Amino acid sequence: MKQRIKDSYKKLRATNVLSNFLNLSSIQISNTLLLLITIRIIAGNVGIEGFGMIMFAYRFSLLAGTVVNYGTGQSGVKDTVFNLTDTPKLSIVFSNTLWIRLLIFILFLPGLLGFYWTYAASHTYILLAAPIVLAEVFNPLCFFIGIERIRIFNIWNLASNVVAVTAIMLFIKTPADAAWVNFILGTANVITYFGLLIYLINRFKLHFQIPLKADLLKIVKDNFYLTINNISANLQQSIILFALEWGNYPTLLGAYALCDRFIGQCRNLLNIITNAVYPNAVNLYKQSADTWAAYRKKSKRLFAGVFFAGAVVIFILADFIIFILSKKHNAGAVTILRIMAFVPVVSALNVFSVLDMLLKNRNVYLFKIAMLLVAAGALVAFAAVRVGNNLLVGAFTLIMECLALVMYEYVIKKPLVHNG
Repeated sequence: MKQRIKDSYKKLRATNVLSNFLNLSSIQISNTLLLLITIRIIAGNVGIEGFGMIMFAYRFSLLAGTVVNYGTGQSGVKDTVFNLTDTPKLSIVFSNTLWIRLLIFILFLPGLLGFYWTYAASHTYILLAAPIVLAEVFNPLCFFIGIERIRIFNIWNLASNVVAVTAIMLFIKTPADAAWVNFILGTANVITYFGLLIYLINRFKLHFQIPLKADLLKIVKDNFYLTINNISANLQQSIILFALEWGNYPTLLGAYALCDRFIGQCRNLLNIITNAVYPNAVNLYKQSADTWAAYRKKSKRLFAGVFFAGAVVIFILADFIIFILSKKHNAGAVTILRIMAFVPVVSALNVFSVLDMLLKNRNVYLFKIAMLLVAAGALVAFAAVRVGNNLLVGAFTLIMECLALVMYEYVIKKPLVHNG
């Protein structure tokens, strides 16, 4: 009887994961199509150089948003799952998450103003992208992952994207309007996320409350390593854009940004996989480490194979894709896209490695790897920019993902005395 119950439970969990993935995929396809339309509108109206500056400011804001989030996007999932049936405790998780983000955002504001006065080259783009950072304060994704109702989140997000795309079509007409793109995107997210928080409060009868100092300090301590790892992951994608802007390569910056934005949609699909799998992974690991290990190994092979097939298609159609996105043929962008096409293949392997380390609370190892990757990323990025070679610039993200793969696998396979 017990075995039958276990088998039924496994089938139910597998069904939930498949349902989550299919629901999220259908919505993400819509979001991706909207984003591709947006890229075409922006690149066509402001030019490839203007698009590069927009993406520079966008990546800067995402990096700041990573700090504001402070790892709560991941720790909040586990905390929500564990306290889902206990409203008072869930209210504490909800309140503490928002408070720590808000406090960090307040600390960010003086730095933003300081940047405005000291870095005139792109200060307007950075300043108008501030709503993207503010949106991270209200981002409720971790709660929706925890309650396994990500479909609701994505439907609201889809509606927000439709509004943002419409606004961009109406107001972004010339290169002079380029700096307002991120303002529109960020503002739409702020409104959407705030509305979703109100939904959560009403649906689960949550009470927003002043946090205890001890609780906030615990989050600061527990999520420190996780935050550094997230910053590192962000820099692995962003530091090359910062280096290109710093090195004053506007055309190469635009070409790389265009390809990076396209490949980013494959990364978004990986995020869907993570969001669909994470709650199930927690439950599998609670059953036994061996059950989770077998699931991880099988899933890695499956998704790596799927993304490899996609990479071959992108490699073949690279010139056509660049023309569709920018309305122009660009040999440099084609070269970069063909190299970057294989990034999601390695990323798919890394996603499951990071999940494994999160489940086993090996955050200290994530921290150590993150520090090594940040140092390596800085060296590779600025070396690539100094050479100014399209091939090397395009290979940057692939190099970083491969380095991460080697380090993650080493830690996972190495016998550990204790979990960090």
